[in-house]
Amino acid sequence: MDYRQALASIYSFTDYEKRGFAAYAPEFYNLERVHRLLALLGDPHRTFRSIHIAGTKGKGSTAAMAEAVLRAAGYRTGLYTSPHLHTFRERIQVGGGLIPEADVVRLVEAMQPLVGQVAGITTFEVMTALAFAWFAEQRVEWAVVEVGLGGRLDATNVVMPAVAVITPISYDHTAILGDTLAQIAAEKAGIVKPGVPVVTAPQTDEALGVIEETCRRQGSPLTLVGRDWEWQAGHFTFDGQAFAIRHGRERLDGLWLPLLGEHQLLNATTAVAAVAGSGAEVSATAIRHGLRAVYWPARLEILNRGPWLVADSAHNGDSARKLRAALQALFGGRRLTVVLGASTDHVTPELLAALLAGAERAIATRARHPRAADPAWLQARAGVLGYPLEVSQSVPQALEMALATAGPDDLICCTGSVFIAAEARAAWLARQGLPLPPTDPA
Repeated sequence: MDYRQALASIYSFTDYEKRGFAAYAPEFYNLERVHRLLALLGDPHRTFRSIHIAGTKGKGSTAAMAEAVLRAAGYRTGLYTSPHLHTFRERIQVGGGLIPEADVVRLVEAMQPLVGQVAGITTFEVMTALAFAWFAEQRVEWAVVEVGLGGRLDATNVVMPAVAVITPISYDHTAILGDTLAQIAAEKAGIVKPGVPVVTAPQTDEALGVIEETCRRQGSPLTLVGRDWEWQAGHFTFDGQAFAIRHGRERLDGLWLPLLGEHQLLNATTAVAAVAGSGAEVSATAIRHGLRAVYWPARLEILNRGPWLVADSAHNGDSARKLRAALQALFGGRRLTVVLGASTDHVTPELLAALLAGAERAIATRARHPRAADPAWLQARAGVLGYPLEVSQSVPQALEMALATAGPDDLICCTGSVFIAAEARAAWLARQGLPLPPTDPA
């Protein structure tokens, strides 16, 4: 078996990321399958301590920051996130390094006879078991684990974390998780375990009420960012932003984050609160060094400065509004061209209005992903709302169309999904003759 064949094996199972997510019910998402496979592997998830992160937006950023702080404190760390930008190997990292192709191949080969004993196993469940098996092999001390979908029935919910984290909850996957914030919050709060501390980002009253009730029922102490932990924004540049964090009478000054947008300060504060609540021994110096070194691309990432070119992964109304606010703060009234693509199940009037309002030009395109919406369909949906869209059939072509009319002070933003942001990054690097990130076989 080679790496291409190993990936084919992983993706040969039911893959909800590509085919579309099924109803959030035990017949589709079944923790018993994951427990059984992990038992056959020797329960590797019991060999490390963990921070478990659910939420609608900011999960990945918060996870990356928490891992960076723990690593700066001297711990051997694991990071499990999804989806990936360019290569499957990004999902599974130890000490900031991607899992090697050879280890993916070796683990897939070793797991094949075991996976065959678990009927109905899904791609994400296999990925999760593989990640935990590699973490155990690598003697990871702390793993930061991001939920894939929801929380209650997610494959990652087999861990018994030192602390559970819930990032901001908003409307997403409503056909699966529920069409009210209370329903969605109940699924996210399904990661709360009896007696395990919980850290939550600021939430709407509706979502917070569900989280508070879940914590009361489970006997889990609750820390609320925005109340128990607060942040104060400082100056910002196009390279990052300064800020401070306050917890009770303690104040941590001199922090720097190489990620843009005030929403990332919220995520950073949540990450620090989570690490503090986990019981890990982490100094103020480790927090400073970890946050300064965090790397999390395609999140308001500036790829070029003349014209300005930004790639961002906003894919629902709430994240799109935060993106627009950040663009306004950073770039003011520059002429804006939006390159937009999205998964069909994420295209809402709120998303389109947030991304297209104020844009002088907008180009609909599609990523090379099975769930990507047809650009002509996007054009029609936007037209009903009064937003004109041009059409392109690929991200590289859409980027060339945008660059053709952009002046040196203009702004181009490629967004609507993580897949659009990833392909925009790759297209720009290729156009400039710069080294490309690691990728998977087509």
